[in-house]
Amino acid sequence: MSKSGESMVDLRALMAPRPFLVSGGSEDVPWHWRALNHTRALYDLPGAPNRVTMTDRNGHSPTPEAMEQMCGFLEHFLKHHETAPR
Repeated sequence: MSKSGESMVDLRALMAPRPFLVSGGSEDVPWHWRALNHTRALYDLPGAPNRVTMTDRNGHSPTPEAMEQMCGFLEHFLKHHETAPR
């Protein structure tokens, strides 16, 4: 929860059902993953369970493998499923 009282889940609920990717590393704190699990449950409500995903890697800095996963996610949703805002 932030200092002002909003949780990450509140913010993520406003984004549903837009595609959402978390790029995380082994150094991220455990409560980030609890928030992600709550977000997945939120996305189930409007029927968009496959629009939330995460990458995981050792350390904090993005790896080439994590970057490939992120680019694949973006390509999938931006090129094949979503139209660009006008």
